[in-house]
Amino acid sequence: MAFLPITGLDALLALLALFLVRRLISRRPPAPYPPGPKGLPLVGNVLDMPAKHMWKTVADWGELYGGIIYVNVLGQPLVFLNSADAAYDMLDKKSLIYSDRPSLTMACELVGWDWTLGLKRFGQEFRAMRRLFHLYMGSRSSVEQFAHIEEYEIKGFLKRILNNPDDFGEAIRRTAGAVILKVTYGYEPKDHGDSLVELIDRTMEQFSILTSPNAFLVDVLPILKHVPAWFPGAKFKRIAPEWAKCSNDIQEVPLRYVKDRMAKGSAVPSFTSRFLEGKHVTLEEETVIKRAAASMYGGGADTTVSSVTTFFLTMMLYPEAQKKAQAEIDAVIGNDRLPSLADRDHLPYVDALVKEVFRWHPVVALDLPHRLMQDDIHDGYFIPEGTTVVANIWKFLHDPKTYADPITFNPDRFLGSKSEHDPREYCFGFGRRVCPGRNLAEASVWLSCAASLAVFTMSKPVDAAGRPIEPDIDFSSATISHPAPFKCDIKPRSETARLLILVEDEAK
Repeated sequence: MAFLPITGLDALLALLALFLVRRLISRRPPAPYPPGPKGLPLVGNVLDMPAKHMWKTVADWGELYGGIIYVNVLGQPLVFLNSADAAYDMLDKKSLIYSDRPSLTMACELVGWDWTLGLKRFGQEFRAMRRLFHLYMGSRSSVEQFAHIEEYEIKGFLKRILNNPDDFGEAIRRTAGAVILKVTYGYEPKDHGDSLVELIDRTMEQFSILTSPNAFLVDVLPILKHVPAWFPGAKFKRIAPEWAKCSNDIQEVPLRYVKDRMAKGSAVPSFTSRFLEGKHVTLEEETVIKRAAASMYGGGADTTVSSVTTFFLTMMLYPEAQKKAQAEIDAVIGNDRLPSLADRDHLPYVDALVKEVFRWHPVVALDLPHRLMQDDIHDGYFIPEGTTVVANIWKFLHDPKTYADPITFNPDRFLGSKSEHDPREYCFGFGRRVCPGRNLAEASVWLSCAASLAVFTMSKPVDAAGRPIEPDIDFSSATISHPAPFKCDIKPRSETARLLILVEDEAK
């Protein structure tokens, strides 16, 4: 009898079949699964998963199936939460079993991003990293120690925009990065071509891609991680080593910088130096410190960039809100100085405007996935161990039951006796996975917005005929969602404002 040779594709298909059979053969659940779109045999809902703006598709499912939605992708159960109440009940009140992270095959296994706090499995090292964050910036009062850094950098930010308003996006990115690098490492980046900033920006772009829904087929079919790099369609195996090096360098390069400065006695006080100095640090402790520090940049810089860029977009779309905020600044502060973080409690409309920036388009529209650590029955629905649970933050912040006319940018919704729900309770995550750097992020975004309002007018650019150029209002589908590129006409509000920028910059 002649035997046909078994090819690599045959072996792959056989392994896939075994994987699916194993997933499909399971015990009868003790309660029904939550409702959701009906999938196909074997593949489940894989064809229902959109490639873009998944938060909107999930929100649409919510209109049909409710606040807790169940889908199955090639045997992997996923639960999407369109209800903020369900998110609190599950991710906060039951945080002990809902605080793990799924291990993303591409990001964690092939590239090695499992070290970062955002993807760290729930356990001892995770708790040690969060403890460092809490000690350093765990409250609003604790971030007051960074006010001088943020206010110093904002002066340069305003001058960069004054000198080159068309490149306001680069000014936002440079300023956000500089604040985080100083807080984390005591590092002063160059204005242009800084090698560490370029490394971190490149690496964080990779991270955002790696953690985006449906970015890599290997995350849906983990068995594909065994195919060789030369296999057709296995580009992910070819880029993994390069991205893994970046993931390692983002930890090691700035750590070496701090340790070198400490040895020379010239280290600027920072998160890293605080926990390294004055005692013998074991290798295990140093690993926790360097990973927490690298996580701080990843969790702070790019998210701040997204929020401040959204601020500029909304100001030219909603000039009435811009004028009201500027009138408040003029009345409370005047025109002879810039707003400072000490002014936050005296500028309620500006504070409401920043809240509305966070709400109008959340930086993380779909919360990073949680992993259920044991079987659970919630609201009568069975959710099996290992289920990936994702909160639809965008839906929470655009629910008409919570926010009147949610598509419209309206800071007044947060003022008066009937103030709507504070969006910051949603947009920084839930339970033991809530963003540990939220206080620093809020302060950075607030100061960037308030200072820009004090000295600039932001409006739509016009074409040769004097007609306003309407921006393309769209947002990327990556984990950290940024506005699509747009042009904004940015001018000093007055000659007094222009001189204030220059005088403040000279005083740096």
